[in-house]
Amino acid sequence: MRIVIATGNQDKVREINEILSGTDFEAVSMKSIGINPDIVEDADTFEGNALIKAKAVHALVNDYVMADDSGLCIDALNGAPGVYSARFCGENSTYQEKFDKIFEMLKDVSNDKRTAHFVCAIAVVRPDGSSFTVKEQCDGILQKTPMGSNGFGYDPIFYVPEFGMTTAQMEPEQKHKISHRGKALASMVAKLCEK
Repeated sequence: MRIVIATGNQDKVREINEILSGTDFEAVSMKSIGINPDIVEDADTFEGNALIKAKAVHALVNDYVMADDSGLCIDALNGAPGVYSARFCGENSTYQEKFDKIFEMLKDVSNDKRTAHFVCAIAVVRPDGSSFTVKEQCDGILQKTPMGSNGFGYDPIFYVPEFGMTTAQMEPEQKHKISHRGKALASMVAKLCEK
């Protein structure tokens, strides 16, 4: 069964398909089926933004539609960048620029206070228009230098003490089991498959 993902991010679609492997669902990006609506994400919660995106795409297709909104919440920065994670430092900033800004903001914060969590909220709109949301998180500590080349986004600076590595150093299978998106997708699949 096709599930249209409200994103143009192919890294995200690839990761979602890896996690959906073994289910009846196959993810396709909205752009790959010729849909690219202009969506304004102006909610102040991850769930709100995910639902805005899913509903906007659902208005254009008769499929299951999934949207996620995820981000990095840094405890010492009162949860920032949070829902602004992708736009942190400006719409077209690189992740290295984002890292540099975070390192600067945390320069006087001791290692034990550099705690953070990734959050992922997923909204699904079913073909009949009904919807649901799920939210999960993954806890970690922010590194002072990026490490690893797997993953994307903030993964190279997000260290998971339990595994002694960043999420960018993990093999995909390992990361999907503990990541915010992996856990949220598992919750989503469980809800989709409920009878």
